[in-house]
Amino acid sequence: MTQPVFRFAPSPNGRLHLGHAYSALENARLAADLGGRLVLRIEDIDTTRCREDLVAAMLDDLAWLGMPFEPAPLRQSTRFPAYAAAAARLRARGLLYPCICSRREIADAVAAREAATGAPVPRDPDGAPLYPRSCRARDPAAVLAEGRPVAWRLAMDAALVAAPGPHAYARFDDGGAHAPVVADPARWGDAVIVRKEIATSYHLAVVVDDAAQGVTHVVRGTDLEAATDLHVLLQRLLDLPTPLYRHHRLVRDAAGEKLAKSLGSTPLAELRAAGWTPEDVRAAVRDAGAGAR
Repeated sequence: MTQPVFRFAPSPNGRLHLGHAYSALENARLAADLGGRLVLRIEDIDTTRCREDLVAAMLDDLAWLGMPFEPAPLRQSTRFPAYAAAAARLRARGLLYPCICSRREIADAVAAREAATGAPVPRDPDGAPLYPRSCRARDPAAVLAEGRPVAWRLAMDAALVAAPGPHAYARFDDGGAHAPVVADPARWGDAVIVRKEIATSYHLAVVVDDAAQGVTHVVRGTDLEAATDLHVLLQRLLDLPTPLYRHHRLVRDAAGEKLAKSLGSTPLAELRAAGWTPEDVRAAVRDAGAGAR
């Protein structure tokens, strides 16, 4: 049997907090329990928000925690040619189309449709209205000729014909046992696969890099559970393996909010400065493991 490979994949756009520590420690625990390897990926595709000082700080925090990562982490900022090649494969099959719609234009189109039908436009798992396909009916050459920034969207109906269902993946538990999960990628609609400002998207980069690193077990928060449906479809379309998945509870603050860099959640660096030890961090996040799936 292939040795399991786990990965921790933070983005260096802020300092790590207890939520990151919990996810990293869960990956390390499960890798040890299942005799697996643990690799690190630095998800720095957003080169405007991700900074080298934050990369260094992140690596320092993880070393302080005693994380047993293998050397030479993968840097997504060096992987744009691989993402471009994957997108080109999808375009060659007619599965991506260019979109120049701004957020304002999409909001206006959604509002117009809702006014005309008297019914709300369906929304994706993140709560955003499904893209109304304003650019889908247009000639791609004409869209590109406008010279505006272009995103590339997945033609979901065509993708589901190219990779028909049923779509599924397997969830694993502490003992390594698997349970099937039915995926529904259609609920994401014509999702953005290559962004306007970045030559990929999280969804494309993560499936390409999981395959490149030989990842067999993905352990991440429940906030990414729904995205797995779209990832399974992209894996099918790109002939990539589908790892096993486990989505753990999120660490929350006293108000019940998910810890997040954008909310100013206390970083590990401040806890370290206040005298916390790695064991203090482990104890603080240990109870968050209850209910992990």
